[in-house]
Amino acid sequence: PFPTYDQVCAGNTGHTEAVIVYYDESECTYSTLVELFFDRVDPTTTDGQGKDYGRQYRTGVYYHTPEQESIAREYFAKELQKVPNRRIATELGKAMPFWPAEAYHQQYLEKGGRFGNPQSAAKGATEEIRCYG
Repeated sequence: PFPTYDQVCAGNTGHTEAVIVYYDESECTYSTLVELFFDRVDPTTTDGQGKDYGRQYRTGVYYHTPEQESIAREYFAKELQKVPNRRIATELGKAMPFWPAEAYHQQYLEKGGRFGNPQSAAKGATEEIRCYG
């Protein structure tokens, strides 16, 4: 059986709280997705982003094919050039089995997060993601 969301949040399972992205390569390339990822995270932050800290909140780019790995490595090299005296903490690795969170945690921010303050997840939404709702 896969771990529960609460077990992952406790930080003892070694799992990462993550999203899986399904996309149409004819509309959005893997390269674009990796570029957008790096536009939105600080790859030098260890074990967290924003207000989320802990090993389960580490950032990572996980690939499914050798082509995706090559593209991701190129972006990691570009990021390292931007911060030559710092270490890139974002992981790069082969995608492992993905387990979705329980139903109550799906569309968490749309549902209002911890504080009942809903956030749009509509395509094209530009509002900054508010961790914890």
